[in-house]
Amino acid sequence: MRIDSHQHFWKYNQVDYVWMNEQHAIIQKDFLPEHLNSLLNTLDFDGTISVQARQSLEETDFLLQLAEDNSFIKGVVGWVPFCDKKVEKHIEKYRFENKIVGFRHVIHDEPDNNFILRPDFNEGIKALSKFGLCYDILIFGRHLPQTIEFVDSHPRQIFIIDHIAKPKINKNSFDVDWANHMKKISEREHVYCKLSGMVTEILQESWDIDLLKPYFETILDAFGPQRMIFGSDWPVCLLKSTYSNWVNAVLCLINRLSANEQRAIMGENAERIYLQTH
Repeated sequence: MRIDSHQHFWKYNQVDYVWMNEQHAIIQKDFLPEHLNSLLNTLDFDGTISVQARQSLEETDFLLQLAEDNSFIKGVVGWVPFCDKKVEKHIEKYRFENKIVGFRHVIHDEPDNNFILRPDFNEGIKALSKFGLCYDILIFGRHLPQTIEFVDSHPRQIFIIDHIAKPKINKNSFDVDWANHMKKISEREHVYCKLSGMVTEILQESWDIDLLKPYFETILDAFGPQRMIFGSDWPVCLLKSTYSNWVNAVLCLINRLSANEQRAIMGENAERIYLQTH
């Protein structure tokens, strides 16, 4: 299967999506399955993993309903209140939902840079590890030192780093600290990495393949093709790229790899990690 492992749906309103400002005008509207399906068909994708964009149980239910109504949505990465002492009951509620494959919390929006190490949050992750579901890690590069400590505390939990940990991608310099920390965290075999979200971290207005190559090569060298997962981050990617341009950029970046390795990145890894382990 060719799977887009990271995309969002929403019915836009200013209350639920306060993170969108005037710079996000192009995505301040509804994005629903009917807007994505034709793109997937054109680019030969078999399905997607839909990821939460709001921190509420209503968001998880919303995505599950969309998945029930649209067969191309193969899985949902939802949200539960990990810091709640009753989090295990919430996870228990969703464990029998066929399309739930994991959960996520928007770590990088927390004012505390050490949020990922909070005892109550980690108790929630311990509860998750009992259910065979994945956890998506959404951070900035500056959170990697704490995240390494975090994943070491949960050696039996499968983690997927979203958007290669969001380094600042700059034409004029390369983020060496980010690269060193990604190499270190990749030494943990229960950690995977999504090849997604890169274009929105580019500081300049324009971008090309050459700008992305050092970051791609860093991830490839660290995680290898068997622990890299393609994702579009649609519709957020539209801030800097069309859906097809991002897909084609990734295909260009991986074209020197073997056919088996390319298939792994473009879908087989997502199928194995999200769908077959559930």
